[in-house]
Amino acid sequence: MQDDATAGNKVGNRRDETAGLRWALGYDHAGFRLASQLAEYLTSAQHFVTHFGPLNDLESVDYVPFCIAAATEVAAARADFGIVIGGSGQGEQMAANKVRGIRAALCTDAHFALLARRDNDANVLALPGRMMAKEYAEQIVEIWTDTKFAGGRHLRRLGQIALYEKGELQFPQVGTSRGKEIT
Repeated sequence: MQDDATAGNKVGNRRDETAGLRWALGYDHAGFRLASQLAEYLTSAQHFVTHFGPLNDLESVDYVPFCIAAATEVAAARADFGIVIGGSGQGEQMAANKVRGIRAALCTDAHFALLARRDNDANVLALPGRMMAKEYAEQIVEIWTDTKFAGGRHLRRLGQIALYEKGELQFPQVGTSRGKEIT
């Protein structure tokens, strides 16, 4: 018999290995509705949600400070994952990616969510609030939560990104292709 601590949770339908994840949500007025719906979804699955966004969708607000604040929570390990939401998700992803250590991915379908987590160890999910139904966003979050980073050859690439963030990445010479001179 399972007790409440080991029963499957709603997000990912997994046991306690994903229960109680900490999520930072950053959004503007265009992402307010979807963010509110996802926060309800996540908390019903026993996850913890911190909001960075307006209190309603009545006035236009800039997404940049809210998305950077959510990404900063992830980078500082005060949140396990972030979700940034705006009208298209494009600018929100760009803002989040300005925070060192953040790998934000705009995922407009379930397959992109799987690839972002599996191959890129993405830690912030960007969603288009004006273009996505709540149920589909929930499916994307579930896949995001369930997918583990594959490691392998992908570790080398993430290492190169980290080197660039520290200003230590060696760039190829100008005018070379695969190490040979271009003629």
